[in-house]
Amino acid sequence: MEDGTPAGLSVEIADADNAPSSSSAASTRKRKSHVLRDAKPKKKKKAKVSRPPRLGYTVEQGEDMLLIISNTNQYDNIWRPNAKGRKKKKILKGKAKVTPAKKKNTVLPKGKATKKPLIKKGELEPTLQHHQEEGFDSWGQSLPVEVLVNIFKMVVHQDGAVPFLCRVAQVCHLWNAAAASPALWRSVSVGYCWLEPGKTHLPKTELKIRNTLSWLAQNRFSQVRDFSLNHWKKNVDHVVEVVSQSCPHLRSLKLSYCTGVTEKAFQSLSGSCRSLDSINVQYSEIQVEGLVTFLESYGSQLRQILFTHGPRNDRLLTAISTFRMLNVIPMPKMTRNWSGSTSGFPLLEELCMATTAVSFMTDQDLTKIVYDSPKLRVLDLRGCSRITAAGLSSLPCEELECLYWGLYFSSNVTVSLSKKGIHLLTQKWSGTLQELDLANQLFSEEDMELAMGHLAQRTGENPLRSLNLSGTKVTTPALRLVIGQSTALNYLNLSSCRYLPRGLKKLYRGQEEIHQLLDKLE
Repeated sequence: MEDGTPAGLSVEIADADNAPSSSSAASTRKRKSHVLRDAKPKKKKKAKVSRPPRLGYTVEQGEDMLLIISNTNQYDNIWRPNAKGRKKKKILKGKAKVTPAKKKNTVLPKGKATKKPLIKKGELEPTLQHHQEEGFDSWGQSLPVEVLVNIFKMVVHQDGAVPFLCRVAQVCHLWNAAAASPALWRSVSVGYCWLEPGKTHLPKTELKIRNTLSWLAQNRFSQVRDFSLNHWKKNVDHVVEVVSQSCPHLRSLKLSYCTGVTEKAFQSLSGSCRSLDSINVQYSEIQVEGLVTFLESYGSQLRQILFTHGPRNDRLLTAISTFRMLNVIPMPKMTRNWSGSTSGFPLLEELCMATTAVSFMTDQDLTKIVYDSPKLRVLDLRGCSRITAAGLSSLPCEELECLYWGLYFSSNVTVSLSKKGIHLLTQKWSGTLQELDLANQLFSEEDMELAMGHLAQRTGENPLRSLNLSGTKVTTPALRLVIGQSTALNYLNLSSCRYLPRGLKKLYRGQEEIHQLLDKLE
């Protein structure tokens, strides 16, 4: 070629109408025309409309309750966990599913690694934010706190407040607010983590335990009525102290299988818990002097005290004996080697074994208590239906002044075994008895006549001031005899006495009313 153009080089000339300004622009435009010619027309995307999913329940408010009605049925799509071993597939928003090609074993150059495809934030569907915006978590936010508290209350009644309420409080803000309701923290029982024998917690763990109990007492125990501590070997004084300071309404305290209970714990109780009426220290190692000091100062407000008797509890029994107690249930401890040489209660003057329930005390049990109590003056056995007149007449006390032996409940009357021998009691104590209560005792008419006759045979001034014969089989001649000789009598109960005439079966107070009754009997 004369023009100098190399061989094999082809030159394309475009049409005159589309002539570019340069050869590079022509080639670029030509490639774009080929791409546009081969590409398919794109489809218009439909605008996505976000619709909140249908809730699984409906809350209907009635006159006095909230009804939660389920909206799901057997055809609804319910979430199910993935089967074991099933792989989760990620779907990219706006992308078609692409079947992954088979991987080829390729050798990469040293020092180079494969790059993972980048997924932009918001491409995964659905996300947590999307769930919250679309209403997936709305049931947890709109559930009334009162409903949740009632549900928690059922669990607390069955399993206790701790550790259930401490765990559910970490679920969400709604559950935390419900778990903090004071109505759920009325009765609390705290146990202790078991340790192998001879091992103890680390100092940091001990401090954490103390701080946890202190926080609970200050933030959750303001309405606690009953508190129980079980199997604690350390920090018992600290727990009792923080509980007494934070629980002004505390009524019952139970320390079971605890050790290290010193006088400091009882001092904190006496200074803060004015409503405390029950203490249970069974099977716990306590400092007896501290409990005795508490009883001497605040024992009058107690209604129940439970403890395990031991050789060092003599001072405790002495402090308890200064109070009049009801519903005392003795539980004798079985011992293999019992010498029987104990001194008993030689200084005992008053004994109350009265009960409002069924009593299982027998003559043998009573004799074991007062076999060495010659100074006994007051004996209260109301409700003790298994005690007999023969057993009472064998007691060593010779100057008994008050005997209360009435039966005031149907359960006591039905199991009554004492139906004869009442005259043995009035014969033994006719010169010292000042108050006698035989209500609903089922003695025969003959026994009652003999008993009233012994009371009337008192030489000198008769000391009898009070006589309760309601529900007995006392007759008119026996009643006339005892009233005529009891000049100091100012209380007489004859209600429900079936063997007396009508109009006389009532309560008489004062000597004037009793003298009018005597005139009617004559």
